[in-house]
Amino acid sequence: MHPILEVLLEILKFTLPALIVFITVYQLMKKFTESQIRMKVLENQKNQSDQTLPLKLQAYERLAVFCERISVPNLISRLKTSRMTVKELQGAMMIAIQQEFEHNVAMQIYVSESLWKIIELAKNQTTAIVAEANAGLNDQDNSELFAEMVLKKQYEQNLIPVDHARAAIKKEVQLIL
Repeated sequence: MHPILEVLLEILKFTLPALIVFITVYQLMKKFTESQIRMKVLENQKNQSDQTLPLKLQAYERLAVFCERISVPNLISRLKTSRMTVKELQGAMMIAIQQEFEHNVAMQIYVSESLWKIIELAKNQTTAIVAEANAGLNDQDNSELFAEMVLKKQYEQNLIPVDHARAAIKKEVQLIL
């Protein structure tokens, strides 16, 4: 045999097994590294969900309190005084609804978009009920008449917006738990 061919065969005897071992080790290390990265990502996701779940639950609690605070009977009992006029009570109710909404607007980042739209709808419908309830009343009439009209208008329309919002909050909380 030719001496160059012999040298070449000798080189192949050592390099071929070394190359096979290298490729095998490389593949094993690559799979090991990928699995470690996947495990780390899963661990980070679990830690993140453990941290965000309490924040989400607090957001749902705040929105439930918001619904309670803007419900018409609660607004009336909290804001009405015997000396108020229709215009004063109506203005106080509108301001209270808007302030409550503004106080809770940041909660939208923790809840679904559809739930937030329901919350906005509840606020808007409650505001509309309060705005429309003074029909036929004089602005200087006693606030007692206005309070009765607001409640009557809400029940006539069979529209209690905060009840729908509360139900949507409960449903979404059940989904995440």
